[in-house]
Parts: sequence; structure tokens; C-alpha cells
Amino acid sequence: MAYDSVGAATLDASLNSLRRRGMFVTYGNASGPVPPLEPLRLSRGGSLFMTRPTLFDYVATPNELDASADALFAVIRSGAVKVEIGQTFPLDQVRQAHEALAGRTTVGSTLLIP
Repeated sequence: MAYDSVGAATLDASLNSLRRRGMFVTYGNASGPVPPLEPLRLSRGGSLFMTRPTLFDYVATPNELDASADALFAVIRSGAVKVEIGQTFPLDQVRQAHEALAGRTTVGSTLLIP
């Protein structure tokens, strides 16, 4: 499976990284949208699959949102996924927090603490 948030610039590398019947998930376009793709290209790559999911197709109702959140927090509680909190800021330092994020000096999650 290849998850690609970059788009046009990484399309070829993402598709080429897949094995037979692999799944290409494009969900961003930081370098521009993925250009039109011939279905035959997916066939030649080994019967590849491609999808462009959007959040609101998966959490269209409050029940779907609750179920999705419950599943996420269950995975976190199990320890399978670690949440890295790289830095915290007191709420009265919100400007500094935004500057750190914009300046790309943060690592992991950034929390504002009331």
C-alpha cells in the first residue's frame, strides 16, 4: 500500500513501489494534483488499485464519526500507535506556537495547554 500526500511529483515513485494488487491512496496534492491516469497503467503495474478518499465520505454521520474515533483511540490505547508530543505551549503563548509551526521548527504533535 502506498499513501501519497504529495501528488504529481511522487505519483510515479508511489505506483512503482507497489507489488501486484497493491493499493495506491492519493490524499493530497502538495506538488499539484495527480494528472489523469490511464486505467491500463494500473493493469500493467500488476492489477493495482487506486483511490482518492475524502474524510466526509467516511464520517458522514455522527455514528460513523463516533465509531471511527472509538477505533482510533482503541489502537492508541493498545500501544500499536505512539503519539509523539514534541512540544507544548501555554495558551497565552499561542502566537509563539503558530510561529513555531509556520517556521517548521516543531516535531510531532504540538499542544496548547489552557
